[in-house]
Amino acid sequence: MDWAVIQKSLPEFAKGFQLTLWLSATGIAGALVVGVVVSLLRYFQVPVLGRLSGAYVEVARNTPLLIQLFFLYYAFPVLGLKFSAATCGIIGLVFLGGAYMAEGFTGGFNGVSQTQVESGRALGMNQWQLARYVVLPQGLALSVPALAANVIFLIKETSIFSVIAIPELTNTALDLIGLYYRSNEYLLVLVVAYAIILIPLSVILTWLERRVRYATFGD
Repeated sequence: MDWAVIQKSLPEFAKGFQLTLWLSATGIAGALVVGVVVSLLRYFQVPVLGRLSGAYVEVARNTPLLIQLFFLYYAFPVLGLKFSAATCGIIGLVFLGGAYMAEGFTGGFNGVSQTQVESGRALGMNQWQLARYVVLPQGLALSVPALAANVIFLIKETSIFSVIAIPELTNTALDLIGLYYRSNEYLLVLVVAYAIILIPLSVILTWLERRVRYATFGD
């Protein structure tokens, strides 16, 4: 183990680290928005859109992100739609993550008491008002454990972006290994970099889950 090799590689890994954080944050934010919309469409059984949303969830969850990225990066240009590698990565993460987030939100929304939903209807609330004042506030709290797990999952999935040459952490490590053949050093930095991202985030999400559970259900 040559620590000088590790020290020399840190600037390159710092760039990959920043890019991984940016891709993850952008993709997860988009996935949360898609997840909420898809879940509400399915929860309220909106005609046509509800079924399309269900089909989207099944397709996204049952196809690997690797195949989705290949399709976005290589097949779309044939159709006249060409995106940068980073854009393809974000679209892929939103597409896959939105389906998983939708399932997480659906579990939370289904946990909302039907008595409260029916009471809202009895008060004259429309679908939008039910979603805003009854289903969303309680359903979001119930969804936190699933959403937290999905956030960790999606960050780890960014490692697949290396297949379309996005210079995130994994791609940086593979490039350096190919150039200098120092696998041990670069893989160690890669593991530490992901640990720096995931371990504190996991602790924060666990704390948030406990806070939300206490606020919702008490001790």
